[in-house]
Amino acid sequence: MSSPLIARPTSALRQVGRVFALGLDVARNTFKRPFQLREFIEQLWFIASVSILPAALVSMAFGAVISLQLGSLLRQLGAPSFAGAVSVLANVQQAAPIICALLIAGAGGTAICADLGARTIREEIAAMEVLGISPIQRLVVPRVLAAAVVAVLLNGLISIVGVAGGYFYNVILGGGTPGAYLSGFSALAQPADLVIGAIKALFFGIAAGVVAAYRGLNPAPGPKGVGDAVNQSVVISFILVYFINVVLTTVYLSIVPAKGS
Repeated sequence: MSSPLIARPTSALRQVGRVFALGLDVARNTFKRPFQLREFIEQLWFIASVSILPAALVSMAFGAVISLQLGSLLRQLGAPSFAGAVSVLANVQQAAPIICALLIAGAGGTAICADLGARTIREEIAAMEVLGISPIQRLVVPRVLAAAVVAVLLNGLISIVGVAGGYFYNVILGGGTPGAYLSGFSALAQPADLVIGAIKALFFGIAAGVVAAYRGLNPAPGPKGVGDAVNQSVVISFILVYFINVVLTTVYLSIVPAKGS
């Protein structure tokens, strides 16, 4: 009989391997035909509709907090002219993709997991497999792609609203000058900062969609099992998103030189 101290880590590693295996299956089935265009559009609209308003509200608050905190710190250090650059870079590179991932996992991911989990416990997934229909191609691929596309689009919205919120609080309420704010931004920011934000959002959306689909396809029996799977999908998505963020940020800072260096 194996010890619980050994069995639990082994089970966790097995679950991680299955999630990655599902991700590979999604990538392979993405290029198979016929592509479920109607399902993709429906999921795209649903995830966007439940995420766009919270994204705008949360990004404005995040932009304000980042701008106020960094503006106060830079004034203490005697470099208030860089408040715009630091605020915008923090919003575009870090805050916007993270907010986007949390909303995709919390709003769209829970719906994906609940839907697939309900289908699983009603044995609809098993019936599809008996009929020779791939549930991954038919159900999972459109949902994962929809989550990824909405994540990229939401990242752009969150970046714009966050920068606008930072400008409002730093210039209008904080007493800064518009020229210093904009010149500081143009001095340090570069197009690659926007690109890495979009890439992060894309990876975060794919990760949230795959994790939600995996937990939805593998719930414990009964409605309680589906509810537990939904909660687990959110927690696992958050952990995976932060891990991916560390990796992508490290790679970006290692490859892309800072502007002016």
